[in-house]
Amino acid sequence: MTESLGVAHPGVGLISVGWMGKLHTRAYQAVPLTYPELGIAPRLVAAADTEPSRAQYAVDVLGYATGTTDYREVLANPEVDVVSICAPNFLHAEMGVAAAEAGKHFWIEKPVGRGLDEARDVARAADAAGVVTTVGFNYRHAPAVEHIRELVANGRLGRITNVRCVFFAGYSADPRGALSWRFQRAYAGSGVLGDLGSHAVDLCTYLVGPVSDVTALTSTVHTRRPILPMGSGTHFAVLEGGEQGDVENEDYVASLLRFGGSGPGAGAVGTLESSRVAVGPDCRYGIEIYGTEGSVSWDFERLNELKVFSGRGASELGYVTVNANPTYGDFGRFQPGAGCSMGFDDLKTIEAKKFLAAVAGTAHDNSTIADAVASAAFVSAAEESAASGQWVALPSVPGSTAAGSPGAAGDPAPVG
Repeated sequence: MTESLGVAHPGVGLISVGWMGKLHTRAYQAVPLTYPELGIAPRLVAAADTEPSRAQYAVDVLGYATGTTDYREVLANPEVDVVSICAPNFLHAEMGVAAAEAGKHFWIEKPVGRGLDEARDVARAADAAGVVTTVGFNYRHAPAVEHIRELVANGRLGRITNVRCVFFAGYSADPRGALSWRFQRAYAGSGVLGDLGSHAVDLCTYLVGPVSDVTALTSTVHTRRPILPMGSGTHFAVLEGGEQGDVENEDYVASLLRFGGSGPGAGAVGTLESSRVAVGPDCRYGIEIYGTEGSVSWDFERLNELKVFSGRGASELGYVTVNANPTYGDFGRFQPGAGCSMGFDDLKTIEAKKFLAAVAGTAHDNSTIADAVASAAFVSAAEESAASGQWVALPSVPGSTAAGSPGAAGDPAPVG
């Protein structure tokens, strides 16, 4: 990192200038305004996208110094200290390994690769290079979620008995929805398991503890869709007519979980359910946690609210709806008081802050590549269980930031 007048100015490289790449960029730009005490002011150095117009957009609109169609030029740039990898799943492993080998700290979107093997490859490369990593598990950064983690860790809910996690979206509910890369195993790997299930299991493990065993079933609701050429649209596109192609991965998953670890969630059981074809929900990403002394629930569609039942003796009061406030996580960085709402972009700003603070060595509360491996291990085990009908044990992942697990966040950890 270069230094100027005692203020760190990490050079930022961006790989893929789509919606998520733009969001990463806005998050970097917001860090010095939102967290001035960090003394970190990122510089937008280089951006890459295979579509030349997007690479030029990164220069003309986003403010990067240079644009290119070859991501390797971003990694070779000596002014680049940190890299955001926002390309499609099938490129994550290649780019993550390349970033590590180039000595660049990287922030990568999930899932990291098309399966457990690719996630482990990236983790090994990051460990060998000693680079800091952060993974795009943005829902864990909601201040209301951070407060749930405190409630669980402090024993306010007692011993956790059971968990219910539902990640339902309707972005592919229309059978005319385009057959983008997300529906093809060669490009995406799994379907809704990797897309939404990876987020859901990360939320479960961050709040409750590591998943030790899973049994699952999956289904593909819409088996054929109209073909969309790569790079010509998004998975939200709806097409009339045209050539049809096969959907190669699952639209829906239901699973039973057992939790391990050593905290209040050890020994808990739960359910995890995800769908990308639900008719009705837009982003119903929620979790309910039940303990011997209370319970709590949260839903991303109302991300600034919690429903809390505290104490068995409070049965006459029922659930209390609580608005997030400046005592919850980083809420006070964005809004002055309860009732004022934060949004999705703010969660990415928190993620960027945690990443850059870990790179600077001032804090280690970021998600890491070990968390991506843990998530991928769940996806792999759920696929195996869906095929066999049996319970499948998950491997222990060193360095994971799961609740009740040893190891500090923010540092690369060896992954077997």
